[in-house]
Amino acid sequence: MLYYLFQYLDKAFDVPGAGVFQYITFRSAMAFILSLAIATIYGKKIINFLRKQQVGETIRELGLEGQTQKAGTPTMGGIIIILATLVPVFLFARLENIYVILLIITTLWMGTIGFIDDYIKIFKKDKEGLKGRFKVIGQVGLGLIVGSVLYFHPGVTVRKDTMGARVKTENVDTKFLQEKSTATTIPFLKNNEFDYAKVLSFMGDGYEKWAWLIFIPVVIFIITAVSNGANLTDGIDGLAAGTSAISVLTLGIFTFLSGNIIFSDYLNIMYIPNSGEMTIYIAAFVGALVGFLWYNTYPATVFMGDTGSLTIGGIIAVIAIAIRKELMIPILCGIFLAENLSVVLQVSYFKYTKKKYGEGRRIFLMSPLHHHYQKKGYHESKIVTRFWIVGILLAIFTLVSLKLR
Repeated sequence: MLYYLFQYLDKAFDVPGAGVFQYITFRSAMAFILSLAIATIYGKKIINFLRKQQVGETIRELGLEGQTQKAGTPTMGGIIIILATLVPVFLFARLENIYVILLIITTLWMGTIGFIDDYIKIFKKDKEGLKGRFKVIGQVGLGLIVGSVLYFHPGVTVRKDTMGARVKTENVDTKFLQEKSTATTIPFLKNNEFDYAKVLSFMGDGYEKWAWLIFIPVVIFIITAVSNGANLTDGIDGLAAGTSAISVLTLGIFTFLSGNIIFSDYLNIMYIPNSGEMTIYIAAFVGALVGFLWYNTYPATVFMGDTGSLTIGGIIAVIAIAIRKELMIPILCGIFLAENLSVVLQVSYFKYTKKKYGEGRRIFLMSPLHHHYQKKGYHESKIVTRFWIVGILLAIFTLVSLKLR
């Protein structure tokens, strides 16, 4: 809203300094500062409110050191992240931007699913929370919305010049053609674009119009997988928020570059018109995650709950898909992938050995992976710090893909 106010003041009255609001970098910095302030200053008030409402975490007995001391710690702290993200976005972002709209929908949609899950756990005293099939239905529903908008909305395009080459910086107005595309980026390859539509090339002429049959299911799968990965990672103090902040900050760099005509041309990456506006959203989101860590690092005074973890996963997935970098998620979000795989491998191997030998066997001492290291005697602060370090290395490796092909 402030963006529109200062734009009006600049054009109508030429107010000194008002024009600075047209710059994404300035608005991103302001969004980060405000979200960090909201999360740290008002976060304490929200935590006290949750404590008064007896919104405390029910801890399952898993035989982990220090586990019982966490009983009663306020949960649903994801509310802090959501509020600290959305307030700066409404103030500093261009709200008619289709990518910003999608991220707001994602935040509210996944936040609602997570809130319902936490509500059932806390107030209905059902440790299982929302049934898994209903979570999946919610994730699939969001995937349908996001996939359909990205495929059908006329404002979601990439740009090429009249010769079919990637965007050039000279003669912008005359050379650019705006086109719909289901192309994505394959990391570390020289000719690194892959069009989902080509999967249907066997259908003959006109196969491109059926590309949504591939694109939308891919979007659904990615949103479901990443949101579940973030959910599984939220198991010890500061792990999910810290690793997510690293991943989102990296995506913010990609978003800024993809939405900037000069940088995208220099780096020979896809130029996605209007996508740079997501940088404001990402800056606010990173500020909210960092501010939340003020209270979530060991020993945590609040847990994010599914309200936060499902929201985080959904936002990361949508940003990556929007800037055509979803195939980098296994690298960038390697922590989420490892946590997910540890559960899948553990459950699958247990079932297999139980069927074959009559007794279930385990690969890990406990899954998800962070619990395995807890069982081995590592303090959770050490586990979190080392996971953060791995996350930073993965982020650097992902950024290297910009030039290493």
